[in-house]
Amino acid sequence: MKIVVTGTRGIPNILGGVETHCEELFPRMAQKDIDITIVRRKSYVHDSLTEYQGVKLVDITTPKKKSLEAVIHTFKAILKARSLHADIVHIHAIGPALLTPLARLLGMKVVFTHHGPDYDRDKWGLAAKTMLKLGERMGVMFANEVIVISEVINDILVRKYGRRDCRLIYNGVPAPDKIADTDYLESLGVESHKYVFAMGRFVPEKNFHHLIHAFSALKRLDYKLILAGDSDFEDDYSINLKKLAKENGVILTGFIKGKKLHELLTHACCFVLPSSHEGLPIALLEAMSYDLPVIVSNIPANLEVGLAYDCYFQTDDEKELKDKLQKALSKDFVPVSYSMDEYNWDTIAEQVLAVYRGVV
Repeated sequence: MKIVVTGTRGIPNILGGVETHCEELFPRMAQKDIDITIVRRKSYVHDSLTEYQGVKLVDITTPKKKSLEAVIHTFKAILKARSLHADIVHIHAIGPALLTPLARLLGMKVVFTHHGPDYDRDKWGLAAKTMLKLGERMGVMFANEVIVISEVINDILVRKYGRRDCRLIYNGVPAPDKIADTDYLESLGVESHKYVFAMGRFVPEKNFHHLIHAFSALKRLDYKLILAGDSDFEDDYSINLKKLAKENGVILTGFIKGKKLHELLTHACCFVLPSSHEGLPIALLEAMSYDLPVIVSNIPANLEVGLAYDCYFQTDDEKELKDKLQKALSKDFVPVSYSMDEYNWDTIAEQVLAVYRGVV
């Protein structure tokens, strides 16, 4: 069985939720003797790899423009899949799904994973939102199988398109790699359990500006706020966010993975996700796997995770977020045990493999 994957910027070590999803999932699929090729966007790749943990990697040049790159890359990736005689093209996200009919016309089966209604993201203008909605429609109408990562997304597709056979397969999270050392913390000038942690892409819908405002209002000089992440495209929002962070003493680590990230997750006093839009947030699942107390916005994707009531605050409400932070910082750190059984990547790989077998 030969699978070609598109809709992701690529793997390994590339910022993004879809990218993390693919980096965890497809090496596990390759271990099951599935021929997997991921087509990467060359402008995001900082290595010369042609294979990663059994997954073949093909790099394609595309313009690094947020309004064009996904569709152009997917078009080229589908043509590449045809030349590789792929049995299945696995398309991730609704923008790339716009070209689902092309893959079908070229005689290939399509599995489409819907990671969330990206047209709700604040960064897109009217034209882009319209194209994203069309991409969703094309993916749902023409893919042989549709995978959704949350019940929230499944409900959207049933309501809008009447498609009732979507496969619910959650995002996953690997086993935590807890780091006892604090070398990286010391390099940042922070102490264990004396900082609030958040991570993600610097885009408006992540609402990190609300977090900075709420944390700064506490005036807790004995705690720090650390933001891990960056922007794909430097724009007014990301520039202003970094300026706001600097003005308020927030520590920006940039995009990090591996030991540094694991050390920050191990020693944080709490994790915050103030987003106004998510599919099923891998960042939140990862924080939960490290037994961190969490404070998250009450958007449907976060509510679906099923946290305790006190973990949620009203989206965009900086005062309520401030109050939640104040409560979290006023008591000693106590780890929280969560049930993570539904988010096991090995189980998820088996579920996706079953979808592939059903298609071919």
